[in-house]
Amino acid sequence: MLDALDAADVGHCLAGGWGVDALVGEQTREHRDLDLLVDAEDFDRARDVLDRMGYRPETDWLPVRLEVAAAGLRWVDLHPVVMDDDGNGVQQGLDGTTYTYPREVFTLGVVDGRLVPCVTAELQREVHQGYELRPQDEHDLRQLERLG
Repeated sequence: MLDALDAADVGHCLAGGWGVDALVGEQTREHRDLDLLVDAEDFDRARDVLDRMGYRPETDWLPVRLEVAAAGLRWVDLHPVVMDDDGNGVQQGLDGTTYTYPREVFTLGVVDGRLVPCVTAELQREVHQGYELRPQDEHDLRQLERLG
């Protein structure tokens, strides 16, 4: 999927559990979905790529997120992010809130031996605050601890 998004010149960045695994450099658990921050300017192109791969909208909370699913229990959670010329991003949240992504929170990780854009461990730790942690969240935080 990442190859297809790259070929279509879609700006994207891994977040969530796969984003943690990218930082660690290996898959550390099973994942229900792939969380992707997608450049809002490329969002329609991303949807077209995923549509060609058999993904169909499942949960539409745009402009906050769009979850798409394909046969075989494959899920992708797309989060449109408006990027500025300096590499900073803003994502719409529920109830009029917003999430800001200073360019410093974007980094590279490794998935299956390839470099992939992802968010930093610091941001991953930050987004794991303020709610009751699920087992997979606790696992991800333990993996982030490994990074120091």
